[in-house]
Amino acid sequence: MEKRSSLKKSGLKVTLPRLKILEIFEQNSDKHLSAEDIYKESLRVGEDIGLATIYRVLTQFESSGLVKRHHFEGGHSLFEIDDGDHHDHMVCVKTGKIIEFHDEIIEQRQSDVAKDLGYDIVDHSMVLYVQPIKK
Repeated sequence: MEKRSSLKKSGLKVTLPRLKILEIFEQNSDKHLSAEDIYKESLRVGEDIGLATIYRVLTQFESSGLVKRHHFEGGHSLFEIDDGDHHDHMVCVKTGKIIEFHDEIIEQRQSDVAKDLGYDIVDHSMVLYVQPIKK
């Protein structure tokens, strides 16, 4: 993602905190970050972005479609870059690890159920809470 053009396309001004937050998302192997995760990472790399600024920027990013907010178990929000590619999530109840997946059969079945009931799906979120299989 080219950070400056992404911000401009979203109708947001290019500011240093916005660029740095996008950079943290792009450089982090964990795609799902909390505001606190971003704050800790900004401190680690020597940036001084306040937590209030991070929350404000994430809200702006969400409103403009740059990121998606998720509310998994645990009560805090996690954010990920919205690249337009739909996927669902599994959350390991033992480790908290978030696993992304896409299954065309599940997607089709959801669509069929909605149509059978007289609806079109405009958006959805599916989260499976899982644990490792005991061997």
